[in-house]
Amino acid sequence: MAQGTAPTAGALRPGRRAPVHDLRGDGGDGGAAATGPGGRELRYRVGDVVVASGLPGSGKTTMIGRAVPRLDQSGRAVLRVDSQDTRERWQRRLPRWLPYALYRPLVRYAHYAGLRRALRSGASVVVHDCGTLAWVRRWLARDARRTGRRLHMVLLDVDAAVALEGQAARGRGVSRYAFGRHRRAVGRLVAAAEGGRPPEGCASVALLDRAAASALRRIGFE
Repeated sequence: MAQGTAPTAGALRPGRRAPVHDLRGDGGDGGAAATGPGGRELRYRVGDVVVASGLPGSGKTTMIGRAVPRLDQSGRAVLRVDSQDTRERWQRRLPRWLPYALYRPLVRYAHYAGLRRALRSGASVVVHDCGTLAWVRRWLARDARRTGRRLHMVLLDVDAAVALEGQAARGRGVSRYAFGRHRRAVGRLVAAAEGGRPPEGCASVALLDRAAASALRRIGFE
């Protein structure tokens, strides 16, 4: 394992002792790194921003919906910003026959406007990100530096075939070209993490495979 990478047991506080936590192979099956039948926890400071990255279909939306609580330990709201939620809100408001491609720009604008509002609120924020758009992370990193909080990444390292199965299961996919871009971008992020380097601007990265993501009990703020 690369220098600077810490396989720490129990509840983890990424960025406080090591910049990278490689949790791959930790499926919460009773091994020394597990926290019992519920899996492990990732704990961040209240007000920090966490980016969940990985291939489309790798399970980011499922992980965020299951593991991120609505409130932090101080009772303040934890904001979850997922472009899929924005897309579904627009789909409910528009005729079903209308192709998504026609209103995709509006969905993207609404998503980033919502992200901007979430950042300005000062609340703890968890952001869904496929990893392709580096400018989004640069924006988040600049905002974190300006406001005195930290940016972290939870990175899902899932095989491309498994991610494609996930897309098929949810009935939503991306083009072969777009998937290739995502795959290359996520590959660079994983390689950097394996080398002990979090993405630029991030205080930490937690690297998970599908089993570790499924066993993750909570992404909390304290």
